[in-house]
Amino acid sequence: MRAKIVAGNWKMNNDLEESKSLVKKVAKSIKKKSLNNTRVIVAPTFVSLDKVSKIAKETKVEVAAQNMHFEKNGAFTGEVSAEMLKSVGVKIVILGHSERREYFGETDALLAKKVDTALANKMEVIFCFGEVLEDRKSGKHFDVVESQIKNALFHLEAKAWKNIILAYEPVWAIGTGETASPEQAQEMHAFIRKIVAEKYTSEVAEDVSILYGGSVKPANAEEIFSKPDVDGGLIGGAALNKDDFKAIIDAI
Repeated sequence: MRAKIVAGNWKMNNDLEESKSLVKKVAKSIKKKSLNNTRVIVAPTFVSLDKVSKIAKETKVEVAAQNMHFEKNGAFTGEVSAEMLKSVGVKIVILGHSERREYFGETDALLAKKVDTALANKMEVIFCFGEVLEDRKSGKHFDVVESQIKNALFHLEAKAWKNIILAYEPVWAIGTGETASPEQAQEMHAFIRKIVAEKYTSEVAEDVSILYGGSVKPANAEEIFSKPDVDGGLIGGAALNKDDFKAIIDAI
């Protein structure tokens, strides 16, 4: 059975002390909760990963990095390698977030290399993709999503997919207050599962968790998560507030 997942992407927020405080609050809020088949993940900035990872180690919270370089080491100022992440206990990485694509020019080809490096290092990948408003309005959203997934992931062997988590993020619904309707989210998630099944097998498709990442809040989480192909959320702003994040966890 595929896991339900609530992952909080803290983006460029929270200094070290704020990060330590927040992960402690999140861990405490779910300490006595039966999570069943649900995973709770937080992704702080690089400067906080070591401390947050140590705090989370004895809790139900897992820790992910927000990005990673594809090379092992070298003259790549400002970058962080898979080995460096693993050295501080981090074995999950978010790749392909729309902000990395938009602001830092990350392409599908580059992301394919990052995915390969992460998997070679036995890391789990939360792979993000999604269309912009123009694509949605012109009816190209399915084509765009299919292209992003195929270009970055469809070179993988079927067995590699056990370490892939997909995160559909309609770019027009990130930080805008807009949210895809639960029906729109389900439609896209079902389409994603279909193309994975066509490339691999229905078993691979049924086993992969597909998260929705577009302005999930306590008010809409339960309805979105109720859809059969929506397996949780990649949460942005609401993940910075312990009570909101817990409410979203409760909703799943």
